[in-house]
Amino acid sequence: MITSEFSTLDAAGVDRIRTDKQARLDMSSGSLQKSAVRVSPDSYGPEINTQDSGKINLTIAAPSGEISAQTDRIRFKTTDARPDFTEVTYFLTADSFEGLSTLIRDGVEKYGIDSSDAERWIESTSKDTGSKSDYSLTSGTSTGLEVNYDLRFDGSKDQQVIIVHVSPAS
Repeated sequence: MITSEFSTLDAAGVDRIRTDKQARLDMSSGSLQKSAVRVSPDSYGPEINTQDSGKINLTIAAPSGEISAQTDRIRFKTTDARPDFTEVTYFLTADSFEGLSTLIRDGVEKYGIDSSDAERWIESTSKDTGSKSDYSLTSGTSTGLEVNYDLRFDGSKDQQVIIVHVSPAS
């Protein structure tokens, strides 16, 4: 029985996320409390991986708006002594440099990621799309949370990756 619009991260909640391909997390207070997602105080949280069965529609309620994505991996960062998660990490993928550029520009628009930093990286990398680049863009905070795009570009691969880190605004 679901008693909230938000997902839980206990075993039943993770099974539901994997089955329904829907995850909704509540960080509207600025953080994600372990008790709110039904995990023990010493829990590190689950890793939710659906690479073999499709993408999850992820929504994170933020203090000012929401963060949304389609992803096949969600991770949580904390310690066994913290009452909350210090970070929610998920992965965005693109099948081309153009697709990756679109995802980056979406992050600039939706989350306030620094546009000049993003455009500099896109312009530089577009000159040699066969290259490799690991680059972390200046975080956006327009949602009231810190949203960081950690770019993992390898022009020799079919799929490009952005590791997205969502954490309480500092």
